[in-house]
Amino acid sequence: MAAPGEPCTGPGVWNQTEPEPAASHLLSLCFLKAAGVWVPPLYLWVLGPFYLLYIHRHGRGYLRMSPLFKAKMVLGFALILLCTFNVAVPLWRIQQGKPQAPEVLIRPAVWLTTMTFAMFLVHVERKKGVQASGVQFGYWLLCCLLPATSTAQQASSGNPCPEAGVSFPSRAAFWWASGLLWRGYRKPLRPKDLWSLEPENSTEELVSQLEREWMRNRGVAQGCATAELKGPNRGSGSRAAPELQALVPRGGRPRGPLLRALWSVFCGSFLLGTLSLLVADAFRFAVPKLLSLFLEFMGTPQSPAWQGSLLAVLMLLSAGLQTLFEQQHMYRLKALQMRLRTALAGLVCRKVLVLSRGAKKAGAVGDVVNLLSVDVQRLSESVLYLNGLWLPLLWITVCFVYLWQLLGPSALTAVAVFLGLLPLNFFISKKRSHHQEGQMRRKDSRARLTSAVLRAMRTVKSQGWEAAFLDRVLRIRGRELGALRTSSLLFSVSLVSFQVSTSLAALVVFAVHTLVAEENAMDAEKAFVTLAVLGILNKAQAFLPFCAHCLVQARVSFDRLAAFLYLEEVDPGAVDSSPSRGSPGKDCIAIRDGTFAWSQESPPCLHRSLGLQGGGWTTGDGQEQRQNSMNHLHRINLTVPQGCLLAIVGPVGTGKSSLLSALLGELSKLEGSVSIQGPVAYVPQEAWVQNTSVVENVCFRQELDLSWLERVLEACALGPDVDSFPAGIHTLIGEQGMSLSGGQKQRLSLARAVYRKAAVYLLDDPLAALDAHVGQHVFNQVIGPSGLLQGTTRILVTHALHVLPQADRIAVLADGCITEVGSYQELLRRKGALVALLEGARQSGGGGDREAQPAASTSDPGGRRPDHRSERSIKPTPTRGGGISEAQAAAALDGPRGTGQPGGEGSVQYGRVKAAMYLSYLQAVGIPLCTYTLFLFLCQQVASFCRGYWLSLWADDPVVDGQQMQTALRGWVFGLLGCLQAIGLFASMAAVFLGGVQASSLLFQRLLRDVARSPIGFFERTPVGNLLNHFSKEMDTVDVEIPDKLQALLTYTFGLLEVCLAVMTATPLAIVAILPLMLLYAGFQSLYVATLCQLRRIESASYSSVCSHVAEMFQGSAVVRAFQAQDHFVAQSDALMDMNQRVSFPRLVADRWLAVNLELLGNGLVFVAAMCAVLSKAHLSAGLVGFSVSAALQVTQTLQWVVRSWTDLENSMLSVERVQDYAHTPKEAPWTLPACAARPPWPRGGQIEFRDFGLRHWPELPLAVRGVSFQVHAGEKVGIVGRTGAGKSSLAGGLLRLQEAAEGGVWIDGVPITQVGLHMLRSRITIIPQDPVLIPGSLRMNLDLLQEHSDDAIWAALETVQLKAFVASLPGQLQHECAEHGENLSVGQKQLLCLARALLRNTQILILDEAMAAVDPGTELQMQAALGHWFARCTVLLIAHRLRSVMGCGRVLVMDNGQVVESGSPAQLLGQQGLFYRLAQESGLV
Repeated sequence: MAAPGEPCTGPGVWNQTEPEPAASHLLSLCFLKAAGVWVPPLYLWVLGPFYLLYIHRHGRGYLRMSPLFKAKMVLGFALILLCTFNVAVPLWRIQQGKPQAPEVLIRPAVWLTTMTFAMFLVHVERKKGVQASGVQFGYWLLCCLLPATSTAQQASSGNPCPEAGVSFPSRAAFWWASGLLWRGYRKPLRPKDLWSLEPENSTEELVSQLEREWMRNRGVAQGCATAELKGPNRGSGSRAAPELQALVPRGGRPRGPLLRALWSVFCGSFLLGTLSLLVADAFRFAVPKLLSLFLEFMGTPQSPAWQGSLLAVLMLLSAGLQTLFEQQHMYRLKALQMRLRTALAGLVCRKVLVLSRGAKKAGAVGDVVNLLSVDVQRLSESVLYLNGLWLPLLWITVCFVYLWQLLGPSALTAVAVFLGLLPLNFFISKKRSHHQEGQMRRKDSRARLTSAVLRAMRTVKSQGWEAAFLDRVLRIRGRELGALRTSSLLFSVSLVSFQVSTSLAALVVFAVHTLVAEENAMDAEKAFVTLAVLGILNKAQAFLPFCAHCLVQARVSFDRLAAFLYLEEVDPGAVDSSPSRGSPGKDCIAIRDGTFAWSQESPPCLHRSLGLQGGGWTTGDGQEQRQNSMNHLHRINLTVPQGCLLAIVGPVGTGKSSLLSALLGELSKLEGSVSIQGPVAYVPQEAWVQNTSVVENVCFRQELDLSWLERVLEACALGPDVDSFPAGIHTLIGEQGMSLSGGQKQRLSLARAVYRKAAVYLLDDPLAALDAHVGQHVFNQVIGPSGLLQGTTRILVTHALHVLPQADRIAVLADGCITEVGSYQELLRRKGALVALLEGARQSGGGGDREAQPAASTSDPGGRRPDHRSERSIKPTPTRGGGISEAQAAAALDGPRGTGQPGGEGSVQYGRVKAAMYLSYLQAVGIPLCTYTLFLFLCQQVASFCRGYWLSLWADDPVVDGQQMQTALRGWVFGLLGCLQAIGLFASMAAVFLGGVQASSLLFQRLLRDVARSPIGFFERTPVGNLLNHFSKEMDTVDVEIPDKLQALLTYTFGLLEVCLAVMTATPLAIVAILPLMLLYAGFQSLYVATLCQLRRIESASYSSVCSHVAEMFQGSAVVRAFQAQDHFVAQSDALMDMNQRVSFPRLVADRWLAVNLELLGNGLVFVAAMCAVLSKAHLSAGLVGFSVSAALQVTQTLQWVVRSWTDLENSMLSVERVQDYAHTPKEAPWTLPACAARPPWPRGGQIEFRDFGLRHWPELPLAVRGVSFQVHAGEKVGIVGRTGAGKSSLAGGLLRLQEAAEGGVWIDGVPITQVGLHMLRSRITIIPQDPVLIPGSLRMNLDLLQEHSDDAIWAALETVQLKAFVASLPGQLQHECAEHGENLSVGQKQLLCLARALLRNTQILILDEAMAAVDPGTELQMQAALGHWFARCTVLLIAHRLRSVMGCGRVLVMDNGQVVESGSPAQLLGQQGLFYRLAQESGLV
């Protein structure tokens, strides 16, 4: 049974074997719903036959039909028709091939027969004289009581949408939403105030339907394409698939399958909404006809007054029915828009989890965020404008028929004018499409660059590159705004051309009608009915370009979305994985004849045959292999037995990580087979962590086992770190783990894998980011023979050669192939590639040779913290399922809290948008331009009023001998006023759009500079997804929506002033109705705006959570797939989208509520104006009446659109508010100082002095470094060592002022660094960070961002770091494009590029922050020699985990717990036998 509040669906509802106490669910929602469905029919069918027999034997005579009986029969037959409809709908769906549950058909069939039987009893009771029936009373009481009880239970268990249980008038006029609007007006809305989501609108249901249709249509399309490729001369079928994969994304027309899938899923809702619109249009065209009859009544003195009153009532009814049907159309399409956006966003989310490595290079994180925040939104909005492609043509046809009836053949001229201007507008639309595509390309480029810079902000700030990247982003932004400016001007021309066509058509029609035939004279009926018809024609003409504009944008977004969905996916069958664990001694991992590539088009990256075969290794004759390698690529053969520890070693860039990717199925398998026995856990080389708590990162959707969790944290050396966190294991670690060090992130990533208890572990160099002590501890306690993973199959990629003796087998890779495989002793005797690696590692002065030896002991290393644990750090937490918790739901709807974000981002603000936001936007536009724009709007509206008033005078001109004397003058002046209005309209609209572009440029620059000027702690606390949302979605609103809403508001506001003036001029009595109407409108607006602004804020915050989650999935998709956690991440994404829908639905309902109520009030004004004319018939001419009523007909739409435009503008102004979120956040020190204490060239020598230095990472945390005092002489090489978390990297951050000193200070060459601008300071210091970072762009740009060096100097630096040959082999060489995060390079290659970049900077101070962790020991020695040559006279601070790296330094600082505990030469420190000595012991150096 379902629990209270749960739906009566799912297999658990009818599970008879599940033990469930009946009393606990006796009043459950499921039980009450079932009782409400089946108890009333059962009651009637049990008692009905006996009751029928009773009244048949005890008849009392015949009763006449009373009004009550007639009402009963009408209601009964209506219910029977409803039941019949409920039976017909499932039958129709079954006929369409859509399966239906039996209950869906059985329930309405039972109710149909029961309702028919009840009506039969009513008829028999009248025949037998029964006036009161207890059986019937009981039946109808049950029909009402049980559903009411069910509704009450549902209301008590949640907050259901009230739409289903309201009356018909309330549903038609959306009055059922008034409660939510009133609640939002009185108090701030919270997530619990929002309605729960209906099952049919859930993300899971919508996406499953669309995904099913998409896969079916895509399969059909690919089958057809494959058939076309397989022509008689097209080659064999084996070649067709890769060619097809390459063809589809670049074919330019991949939209067909997706379009058919969307139509299959959503066509029913769209067609039903279109039907409502057609009915509304029928009443729309009834109004001009009724106006014609009304003016005819006013022109006939002898007509009775009741005719005028009847016509006024009919106009009121027609306008009211038009409003109701039109708003039902909008409601259905808006709901369809919401469901379409949800389905497309879910499809993108699912695609992200299956993208191949090659496809991820084509689609960066910024592109995916753009897809969700811009393209999906535009595509979903396009459903509102699809009917705009054909409906205006229908309107034009009907208008022509009306005009023909009024004016005869003269009506042809109006159509001729419209058709003459139509090609111009389509030409403009085509040009706009071109500029729109260019704008979107530049927007993608900007988003990609912005995303990369934000994610690499620590490196950017460390190098002082903010200004350079700001210039690059602003250059791209300038080209984007240039395309937007041209597109906006073309849009203005398109709108004005259609406005001119209306005035021009009226002028030509009136001129031809009055001048061609002498007997044709203007009268009130012709003039004002023609104006009413042309008003509809004007709407059609305005609607057409707007729809074309939106559909042009939607087509571009649709193509981008379709191309993304066609990107290459990982092959789910690439790896033959078995869930059962392998038997001891049997092969657990096997690669047979394997050839792999990063994508179908790229060359193989893993090849040649050497492998481990059942504990041995085999290879062919070397000469034969060399000969074969010249002709074809050999296949990989590798087998690993169960429980084996296989170490993968080799120089940088030889394919070690690629081998693990092949085992995971991440590479394209060109040939061969891969099989794995048992569950897999994967630790990537670059740690990926989630923006959640520590415990959620470690458990990673597994059941929480506190004892096992504690063991895992202990083994991974995370215990001391967790105890130091503010909330223990429940501490949030920030996006991408920005609040953790590199070593902590890597150990957290390893703990996640260990906690899984998998059978196979793929470990991609997890020891590189750890110091010697922690690395040895982790190896002994986790990876090694006696670690937690003993008995499991482990493949360890490593550069730590000292762990190799403890490996069962070792595979050495070179140039993408396995050169030798065997045990450590076997490979030593063979004296092959492994011996060469070891010899290279031993070639160092000092005791470096010992570090390559096996560890002295596998026992727990010294310095381990006590066994006792802080009880506060580990607490039970609820088990996480597929969705998200209520607390997370509230957080997602309320916005992220407690992450150090400003108020606008960190929490949802309530109430109206402050006037300061409007003022800031107008200031960005420019006050002179704003004043000029208002003046232009006033001028064009004055011309419009004069044109209408002049027409009324023309209609009232007396007719003498069938002619009007001043026809020519009237026509010329009418045309002149129309031309003046058109010129003023174009100038005013162009001014609004150009001002919007100017404001967008200024606001974007402010946002960019505010973010760039923020300290590094801001980026550690603020999710990158939220920042990207500001730069994409919010800026898109500022770019496009605000200028459009502003010009609409000004147009409608000035039009409203014109209409009110016209009505009061003609019928002053109407002012009595206008003033109360204004008060009601103001009340509706206040009620609506206060609620809608809150809903939009919550919606934006919830959608930011969706974008952040998808961006996180994009970056960690390989880990998610390895852990087979796709279903959970999809469920979590669906839950976030469901929360977003819970806000979107009330928002669209509130829009309809406002529209219906405002239009109904406006229709009341039409009735008042018409009745005033009827009462004052004796004193008014027909011309004045036509002028009054036609103006009143306009005021309904105009006044409603004033409120809507104002509200839409206020909603859009929230983006200005959010864009300025970071204007008042703390900023770092100035980049440049006007009076700098340092004079170039500075620093001359590079002397560094720390004086009682201390810093903290966040204000609320204790000091991370404290009491540090030491001096580094000019040109001195100082090593800084210590265990993880000792404060080594924090010291470097303090030197660069990434964190400001909390106490003490730092002096360089006697100058306090606080008196030097940040850019000057950071440009004089070179740091090679622990995490190598490359920005999307050319290699040359990454090496020489400021373009200060020649190509020869760059090649020399590359040669020094041994990358010259590699770069020379790349396509484009120095101009080769780096993918996002440098994904087309290995981590070691990226680190070497960072070294080359440091060589080019050639500063006096160099900081190496574990810069060589990702390179092999031999390469490290060569790099140290090169650095010693290039930086011989520089001051070097070498932060290292490998003690061998600092043995050549003149002095070593040993840090512990944020303090310098030892200082001296390596020999002195070893002689003291302190902490440095213990670290050396643990590293095998002594």
